[in-house]
Amino acid sequence: MTIAETRPANGNDPVLDREEELALLEAVEQRVLWLSTAIIDHANRVRPNPSGLKVGGHQASSASMTSIMTALWFHALTANDRVSVKPHASPVLHAINYLLGELDASYLTTLRAFRGLQSYPSRSKDPDPVDYSTGSVGIGATAPVWGALARRYVEGHFGGAGTGRQYSLLGDAELDEGAIWEAIQDPMVPGLGEVVWVVDLNRQSLDRVVPGIAADKLQGMFAAAGWQVITLKYGHLLQELFTRPGGQALRARIDAMGNPEYQRLLRCSADELRERLPGAGSTGGPIAALIEPLDDASLLSALRNLGGHDIGALMDAFDGVDDTRPTVIFAYTVKGYGLPTEGHPQNHSSLLTADQMRTLADRLGTDLDRPWEAFADGSPEAAVCAAAARRLHRPEHVSEQPPEVPADLARPAPTGTGNTQQALGRVLLDLTRRAPEAAGRIVTVSPDVSSSTNLGGWLNKVGVWSPTERTDWFADDAETILHWRERPTGQHVELGIAETNLVSLLGELGATWSRWGQPLLPIGVVYDPFVNRALEPWSFGIYAGGQSILVGTPSGVTLAPEGGAHQSITTPSLGIEQPGCVTYEPAFAIDTEWCLLAALGNLGRPDGNSTYLRLSTRPVDQSAAAVPSDPAARERRRRHVTAGAYRLRQREKPVVTLAAMGALVPEALAAADRLAALGHAADVVSVTSPDLLFRALQARRGLSEDPTWILDQVFPADRATPLVTVLDGHPHTLAFLGTIQNTPTTTLGVTRFGQSGSIEDVYRYHGIDTDSIVAAALDLVD
Repeated sequence: MTIAETRPANGNDPVLDREEELALLEAVEQRVLWLSTAIIDHANRVRPNPSGLKVGGHQASSASMTSIMTALWFHALTANDRVSVKPHASPVLHAINYLLGELDASYLTTLRAFRGLQSYPSRSKDPDPVDYSTGSVGIGATAPVWGALARRYVEGHFGGAGTGRQYSLLGDAELDEGAIWEAIQDPMVPGLGEVVWVVDLNRQSLDRVVPGIAADKLQGMFAAAGWQVITLKYGHLLQELFTRPGGQALRARIDAMGNPEYQRLLRCSADELRERLPGAGSTGGPIAALIEPLDDASLLSALRNLGGHDIGALMDAFDGVDDTRPTVIFAYTVKGYGLPTEGHPQNHSSLLTADQMRTLADRLGTDLDRPWEAFADGSPEAAVCAAAARRLHRPEHVSEQPPEVPADLARPAPTGTGNTQQALGRVLLDLTRRAPEAAGRIVTVSPDVSSSTNLGGWLNKVGVWSPTERTDWFADDAETILHWRERPTGQHVELGIAETNLVSLLGELGATWSRWGQPLLPIGVVYDPFVNRALEPWSFGIYAGGQSILVGTPSGVTLAPEGGAHQSITTPSLGIEQPGCVTYEPAFAIDTEWCLLAALGNLGRPDGNSTYLRLSTRPVDQSAAAVPSDPAARERRRRHVTAGAYRLRQREKPVVTLAAMGALVPEALAAADRLAALGHAADVVSVTSPDLLFRALQARRGLSEDPTWILDQVFPADRATPLVTVLDGHPHTLAFLGTIQNTPTTTLGVTRFGQSGSIEDVYRYHGIDTDSIVAAALDLVD
């Protein structure tokens, strides 16, 4: 059964035969081409631009997609489908949404204007419906893969996500991105039959015609990964020519032709084309004889008649998708199709002149002086648009409220030795007993590091997610500690070793509250040094509305024996710098519990946010946390921890303050003891979130609405002293703390690649050991 046969019937929709539908869609395609071109033209040529700064836009890149997107929206799509649109085709999406009645005409003049239509499709910023944010090359293209997995997870656990295909419309240059190949080869992907990619194969990059795009090789790579491969190379005009005498010679000539030569032919007049197209050799005569009787218009049209611009071929391709496995459609196109810049090697950012726009308007039956006119009421084209709008209308989802997450599990403060990474697994298990509804919404994701990041107990409890139940062949092995039970009810998703895939999936799991009204509480666990590798797709997921918790563990040069390759330096400051995210780096297990619970409580809601939680494997004496036993005092400590910092040690008449974060808190406490022995009283502040402290400082200056009370509680003016900051990361992370009370400050941290050795040796090498803290404090107080 085809998509067309499954589309919901509507008594008001016109009943069209194939030829009628084809003719009307070709008319719609021409209007979409005009509108998308005019949107960019207005932004650059018509709208006032006092600064003279380039506005930009991509008329040629949009033109190569108009046929594909017209066939998709006005023939194939259903309300349950989702589409990721290549970044430079955003004007095409806006043009289509305008014709569907989803975008008011007033926005068509606002491309790349403040609070107008965004440069690239954005779920969170554009005023019209956008399914996936794109713009970061390769990341938006792979998002529907992870969106498909997230939809299946929601539907299997809670229902309400329905079915539907997940389309990616991507440029061929995006296939250069490693994220593409990491995604298609992941073991989870071959079973996602709802995934359909359409590659706009226009064979041009930003600067040139790419001389040798190996389409056959690319197709083979997708096929080897288990994908259905559909190739649309030639349209019906060329296909018909190939059946005539000399047609096979023409096909062989075009097939063997390099991309630059073909693009050059697109720039030729009909007379030049008759001279150049036959080429030299034995095929020249048959080709010349084939094209000799064609009129000029037919010859020029035939050369441009590639499969990606043939509406009928595109309709057949969408109807022929095999929904049992992922599909990729390679659609050969011409960059700038239908525009004067068609096929030019430097047309990527080129703009049509006023004269060219007027000529285009005349050819397409529109008016440059009234560019935004829709189809006339009562016209067949307007009826087609109205029918598509009804078919694609999505009812509003009733969003469920995320479950209440307790702020404190009310466990006695841990004693003995432990680390913050261990606390992660313990809190997750505790939630299954003490807050089962919240635990039921948690989904963890890991790139093959579950056991080494202390998720083993959680996995044994909740199981591993799989679309179908799989046999655990080690279930009866007495020596197997980690039980790998794969089933549709599992709550852990295990991916291959590819951090890009992990955080891309996190973004989609974190967006289910806004897609289907079903909030999830996703937690991704990755080795902290590889947060840098995962940062771009995670940041883009947050930009697109995904809310999740990224746990980086183990972290820092505290991984002393591991050496420099596995030691993270910049990640603490990255957490501060990431919008839409709160970063925490606790020192003790109880701090980890409180920070994790606070992070979970901020997920799955319109006013929510993501969290980066940096953890350590360093064994620390938990009694050093000195958690108050009085309930009110304990709650006050918890509020300080989740607000960014707390005073861990407070002395009479301090002369210096030591502010430490994470694994370095024990060194700060030891330094305070030694300073006291030297007659210098030192306060110790444990920083849990430099991010929240910086926001509070900005708010105190009137630059945000964040609360500021934590600054007065932890860094009060009457206890302002010279300050030493120290962390297992780059020292600039905490450098701003001295500006809270304008105190002299020395910042200690890691600025060089790590070394293998004992913690003592490595800390001494980086100047973050107890001796270095004492020396820095003495320099300040003396």
